[in-house]
Amino acid sequence: MRAAVPNSALEVVRAYAPAGVEVRPVSDGLDGVAFLVVSWENRHVMERLSELPELRVVQVLSAGTDAVEHLIPPGVTLCNARGARDVPVAEWVAGALLGDASGLLRSAARQHERDWRPYRPSEVAGSTVLIVGHGSIGEAVRRRVQALRAEVIAVAAHARPGVHPVEDLPGLLPTADAVVVLAPLTPQSRGMVDAEFLARMRDGAVLLNAGRGPVVDTDALLREVRSGRLRAVLDVVDPEPLPADHPLWTTPGVTITPHVAGDSPPAERRAERLAGEQLARFARGEPLRNVVLRASAPA
Repeated sequence: MRAAVPNSALEVVRAYAPAGVEVRPVSDGLDGVAFLVVSWENRHVMERLSELPELRVVQVLSAGTDAVEHLIPPGVTLCNARGARDVPVAEWVAGALLGDASGLLRSAARQHERDWRPYRPSEVAGSTVLIVGHGSIGEAVRRRVQALRAEVIAVAAHARPGVHPVEDLPGLLPTADAVVVLAPLTPQSRGMVDAEFLARMRDGAVLLNAGRGPVVDTDALLREVRSGRLRAVLDVVDPEPLPADHPLWTTPGVTITPHVAGDSPPAERRAERLAGEQLARFARGEPLRNVVLRASAPA
């Protein structure tokens, strides 16, 4: 059996490969590949999936799969790296909440003005944080935010113990000092954070987006932030990459990081080890983890 992986993951994945499994770099070609590991550095490979007759599994190194799902041919299973990137994204959220409440983000943005006028910071402790999209990353966020003595309200597509259904959002949004968007991009979530959603948020609240950019209506967000009613800390935006002349860059109250929240070196290694474990399971005929799309029969 043949597997192909990005150069950066080659050594790690090879260490998990059972005897008889050839692990080659993606750059060496995809002929005869049954198990393919892809990262966003291999975007060109994703366009070729339908040309690989032996392909049976695509394992991505990210938690999100929205960019590749529509490219998966019949007969191929798609798996993600759920869990591998929980820590850095959760720490990004915690850092963003602390930076916003303490004024560190505000001061960093204005330091070049050399303005010593004091401001009054707030506290994360005692605040209410609403997490929209409560999966494994949301749970990691919850633990860290509760450690800061904030109240956490969790929302997911479907209700479960301790988690509200998305239908409860209209009543929950006015109660939150911070809204953390972690929802994956689906037809249902695209544009979910729209003008009505934002209008329901409490005056002075902050929106944090570490999920997917198109979940938020950028124009609606700009209107609210420009009014001074809300603030935003964004690791993902729409469009991406954000053009240099886009107004989000220069709107007071907006802080942007370039879609890096989950990309710490330890997270990369965890994702690569997961890919290696998945290859070993596939080679042994064992069930795969983190299945997003199961192989379907050709039409």
